[in-house]
Amino acid sequence: MLLSEQEILRRQKREELMRMGIEPYPTEEFAVNTYAADIVKNYENNKIDYKHVTMAGRLMGFRIMGSAAFAEFQDSTGRVQLYFRRDDLCPGEDKTLYNTVFKKLLDIGDIIGVTGFVFTTQTGEISVHVQEFKILNKSLRPLPVVKRDEDGIVHDGFTDPELRYRQRYVDLIVNPEVRDIFIKRARIITTMRSYFDSNGWLEVETPVLQSIHGGAAARPFTTHHNALDLGLYLRIATELHLKRLIVGGFEGVYEFGKLFRNEGMDRTHNPEFTTVELYVAYKDYLWMMEMTEQVLEKVALAVNGTTKATFADVELDFAGPYPRLSITDAIHQYTGLDVDGSDEATIREQCRAWGMEVTDSMGKGKLIDEIFGEKVESHIIQPTFIIDHPVEMSPLTKKHRTKKGMVERFELFVNGREIANAYSELNDPIEQRERFEDQLTLKERGDDEAMEMDDDFLRSLEYGMPPTSGIGIGIDRLTMLLTNNSSIQEVIFFPQMRPEKKAEVARESDYVDAGVPAVWIPALQKMNILTIEQLKAASPNKIFNDLGGMRKKLKIEEKMPLLDDVKVWVG
Repeated sequence: MLLSEQEILRRQKREELMRMGIEPYPTEEFAVNTYAADIVKNYENNKIDYKHVTMAGRLMGFRIMGSAAFAEFQDSTGRVQLYFRRDDLCPGEDKTLYNTVFKKLLDIGDIIGVTGFVFTTQTGEISVHVQEFKILNKSLRPLPVVKRDEDGIVHDGFTDPELRYRQRYVDLIVNPEVRDIFIKRARIITTMRSYFDSNGWLEVETPVLQSIHGGAAARPFTTHHNALDLGLYLRIATELHLKRLIVGGFEGVYEFGKLFRNEGMDRTHNPEFTTVELYVAYKDYLWMMEMTEQVLEKVALAVNGTTKATFADVELDFAGPYPRLSITDAIHQYTGLDVDGSDEATIREQCRAWGMEVTDSMGKGKLIDEIFGEKVESHIIQPTFIIDHPVEMSPLTKKHRTKKGMVERFELFVNGREIANAYSELNDPIEQRERFEDQLTLKERGDDEAMEMDDDFLRSLEYGMPPTSGIGIGIDRLTMLLTNNSSIQEVIFFPQMRPEKKAEVARESDYVDAGVPAVWIPALQKMNILTIEQLKAASPNKIFNDLGGMRKKLKIEEKMPLLDDVKVWVG
């Protein structure tokens, strides 16, 4: 492993601590009684409670001034200043703990525990006067240096998305605002869970590995169970198992869980994502619209303290009631096309006239869905229910009670994106079998997102499922809206990424074959000459000049090579 100068130095400090009898990774508990945010918020109003504090966290900066020092300290709640004084830490003659351990062997990024009392400095900054400290973890990699000026403006920030998503742990350490996103995400889930629980609905878990992919129109991931010699899918929805539980007698069930769809990736799609699905017996989609308005209003208030949320330059308002617009009326409103009065061939011809990519495998419902996505979605900004979809689009949904050819379904759109999908659930087992058979026909026509026949689910319906309404809400997209993030990668701790490209490094034998004595290989690597191609492209004069300084830095005792020797290496 090729190490930077800082990484080498930190490892040396680790060894020095151990030689001094200081364990850089202690095992025993370090009991904490105070947190940074609590001190900053409450100290001025209640100073007596902060005369003895014990804290643990990470060092984020130093200002050493001889026998005293200030440090910036970060724990799980925020940051506070620490003040160290040599004679407080080392009251006797032995000043090693301050002069050597603190000043020379600690680095930014190290985790320490401190005990002391809170006070206010002469400049008015609330600080912790440290009387004792203990190393809890020696950091071996330097953190990115993120500078903030007096106005809080960030300079030299850790902002590269590629690095931030791959190294989310670093992102969370140096970018406190990122932590706030995920705190709000958690608040969204806990608020929903509290609302559902207060209504007596049961939180459950259903299988991730399934023998049949169903409950949505999507391309699944496939895997294989060796012991059973069985092909399996990662679930694309939780719907069919949750409805089995309604059949079993539960009146309301819900599940927060990961779904997996083997489809494209972009700023609003990740191959694994989080939803909550809720099913309540004896309800319909009209009731579900009202429930959705209530729960999202509560969520918005819990996250931001208001029903309103700013996304980019748009102010969204999650206070109900939301407008309701049928999908066919929405298409007619924004395109002028009357899909109700047009057959499949006419709609397909119009799609092609618009330059849309459509195939003969797409039925009328799929074409309507494509038109809506291409021509209408972006116009719907404020929370709006798109209701009453064609039956071809919704194989698990009850037919509309008054509108022929339609089903009782709604999708909730906000800022041009779907964040919820709900039905009056189809519970007629004969009709459900016919709908599955229609899906098989689409599959034969080449639609790889069509559902499969699920005989066990049909069997459950034959035992009788009460009238039921169900909904699925996308947690990731809802979090994006409520935290003003346009990329789904910003609201998922560890989004899916392409494999990390590892830098190619020549082997020691490759350098030797090029004529480089083994003793000089570490020096060349430190000079960032990591491949033979880089060696051959380098200037012999520059290598020769840089080797002198690197020889001193690495304490290489070998006599310097001649310039002619270096020219041989370069070839």
